[in-house]
Formats: sequence, C-alpha cells, structure tokens
Amino acid sequence: MKAIPWIALLLVIAVVACQKEVSVESDANLRALMGAPGGLPGKHDSTASKHDSTAPKPADTTKSDTATVPTPPYPQHTSNNNNSTGTQAPSCPALPIYGDTIVFPQPTAGDDIIKPVNNPGTGKYFSWPVGMVLDQNSGAIDLTQSQTGMKYIMGFVPAGTTDTCLSTLIIGGAAYFDSVYVFADSETMAAPYFEANPYLPSVCANGGCTFDVTGSAAAQKVIVNSTTGVIDLQKTLNGTGLLGGAFGLLPVSGSSITTTIYYKINYGSNNALQQIQVQLMYYDKKSLIGAGLLGGLVNKLNNVLSGNIISTSTNPRPPLVIMTRYN
Repeated sequence: MKAIPWIALLLVIAVVACQKEVSVESDANLRALMGAPGGLPGKHDSTASKHDSTAPKPADTTKSDTATVPTPPYPQHTSNNNNSTGTQAPSCPALPIYGDTIVFPQPTAGDDIIKPVNNPGTGKYFSWPVGMVLDQNSGAIDLTQSQTGMKYIMGFVPAGTTDTCLSTLIIGGAAYFDSVYVFADSETMAAPYFEANPYLPSVCANGGCTFDVTGSAAAQKVIVNSTTGVIDLQKTLNGTGLLGGAFGLLPVSGSSITTTIYYKINYGSNNALQQIQVQLMYYDKKSLIGAGLLGGLVNKLNNVLSGNIISTSTNPRPPLVIMTRYN
C-alpha cells in the first residue's frame, strides 16, 4: 500500500515533464533556433529533413547577360583574321557593324550615341585602345564622351562562343602626333592630323574649322591657330609678352603642362563641339630626353604612320608633344 503514493508521485512528475516538452516545441522562436546552426542542441526540426519534391524552375534563357567584364588584352589570334581565305568566320557578324568604317560625332542636345546597324546578335563588345565609351552589351558608342580623331579595333564575342571577331572603326576628329620638335631644326609648329589618317590633307584647308573655341588653351599661353589648329610651339615656349610663355619666364627641362583644345569642324561633324587634351613638355636639348620616354614616342608615331592603332595596351591620350631648343 505504501508503494501506491510513490507510483502516483512518479505519474505526476512524468505529466509535468511532458507538458514542458510540449511547451518548448510549441514556441515558434525556440523552434526556429532548433532548426538553425548553433540552435538548441539535441533537438531536430523534422521539417528540415523533408525532401522538397517541387521541380526547380528552368533557367530563363530569354534574358541576355548584362554583366560588365574587364576589357581583355588585345587578341593575337581571332576568328576573322586567322584563316587563309580572309573571310568572316561563321560566328562573326556581317561588317561593318556600324554601317561604315568611320563615324563622326554630331551636334545634339545631349550625348551623341550610335548603335550597331548590322545587328550581330547577343554577345560582348570590346574596343582597343582605351578611349572609346562603349556599352559592352548593346554595342552603343557614346561619341560625345569618346576620344575622337582615333582609330579603334572593335571586338565582338558572340554569346556561347570564344570567338573574337575584329573590325576597324574610326571616330572622326583632330589629333596631334606624339613627337619631338627641335627648334634648331626649324621644327616649331605642331600641326594636327584628321580622321586618324596622317596622310589625309587637312580638312581645314578651305576653312570650316575653329580651334580653341573656349579660349582654354590661350588661357594657359598655349598658342593655337584658330582656323588650322596648328600649335605654335616657339611662341608657346617663349610667350608673347614680358612674363614668358606656358612654362614661365625661365623654363626648366622636364617641365610639363596639359591643355585642352576645344574645336569645331564642319566636315563630317557639322560643327559638333569636340575636344582633345594635349600634353606639352620642354627640354633644353633632345639629348636630355630619357630613352624610355623617347622610345615610347617613336613607337606611337610609327604606329600612326603605319596605319595601325596607336597602342594595344596603354592609353594613347593625351598625345605628348615635346619641344626642345637644340638636339
């Protein structure tokens, strides 16, 4: 008979324990902790072990890849320049993609943007050298913000391939040679060239051009002919007054300034406002110019004279014009 109270007591303890267990499981916050890493130990959320039999949604293949990727190095072997027939690879688009091999910025209320005329399909667009403002996904080019007067190599990689299809595109405008001008050799004028073609006669020969239209170069004492764009290097160095030229009254070898020349050309661009930055340097003698600097100038100049793009790896702008008094 004495065992009955003990049995009753044990039954009461068991009931209380069961109530505590149920209260823990019914608490949503604790239940969430049990199913989370670092939650209450020893408890397992049975819902986590259930297999989700819902089939995954298929990938949406109607959306194009809009990610922007870094411009790769200039390719040495491509789909359309590495076969003996000289014809386009099957994956390469019909050329020219932009309707012509030369385009000109036009006067607009905002930026002048052009898009591919011959739609090559989905893929990625690239350009070399640095200087073109290009949408990699649509191929749209912002001519207003791009460096003009330059030849570019356009690259297109069709989606789903590793082919690099190349074409040439020139953005019309003015440019200056990377070069050394020695006053003792009567090299005192730096003339512009146009449409990335150093052999093209000046498009300003019969008028229709206006240079330094904002006066920004003159404000730095850089003397630019307003109708031809020719920079008078001797006057720029010596100045036209008592206070000296662009490098001061007593120029120091190795001195450098960068000026921006705003200009308008009627031919092709219909007097759209364009600009080019030019870096000017001074040395007393050409022999004082470092070998590395001089070699870089010669390489860029040779590329232009050979009809190639100025550089495949470095930014070709601003052009560097070095003036010296002696050799």
